[in-house]
Amino acid sequence: MSIEVLIADDQAMVRAGFAALLDAHDGITVTGQAANGTETVSLSARLGPDVILMDVRMPELDGIEATRRILGPSYPAAKIPRILMLTTFDIDDYVYDALQAGASGFLLKDALPEELVHAVRVIAAGDALLSPSVTRRMIAQFASQKPRATASTNLLADLTDREREVLVLIGQGHSNSEIAAALFIAEQTVKTHVGKVLAKVGARDRVQAVIFAYDTGLAEPA
Repeated sequence: MSIEVLIADDQAMVRAGFAALLDAHDGITVTGQAANGTETVSLSARLGPDVILMDVRMPELDGIEATRRILGPSYPAAKIPRILMLTTFDIDDYVYDALQAGASGFLLKDALPEELVHAVRVIAAGDALLSPSVTRRMIAQFASQKPRATASTNLLADLTDREREVLVLIGQGHSNSEIAAALFIAEQTVKTHVGKVLAKVGARDRVQAVIFAYDTGLAEPA
């Protein structure tokens, strides 16, 4: 089945470029384009895309608030899309807020074409897009400025020692194979631990688990 994508960006040329690139790949179809956050929320509810490429800064309603509304309890559609934030280095703080709102990852606007295609496929598959070279640093920097959430901290008590170890490594941006090597366990065992960690801390994906790890102080900025 084709991955249906909604592109949200206030620049027409950017939208056209992303659409042409994605439509040229088998298994991906751009079903709509939005020029502002309000239009994005409306089109998302009407079209039911699998993935939204969401620019952070847009008129009328920015990408962060649009993400909150789409992933919030009052969203009118039954199908909930996955959201991939589009950003540049100078607005990392906005991206952190967007990840807290429920976005599944982010991509720099100057990423290579194949990186965009890969990102869409990863997000559509239900995984989170974590770039160790950028995401880890960004989350660490801004999570250290956020107040500790008591409710989230209490959830740590439900984790076993091994699950805590896995969560710390997730927070550092490591893949399942890297975690397996670090803990000297099978990758399938890591997948089992990751699934249990996500369930216990109420995280939708690895990005949310990273945020949880920093918010609770389990993982600390270098």
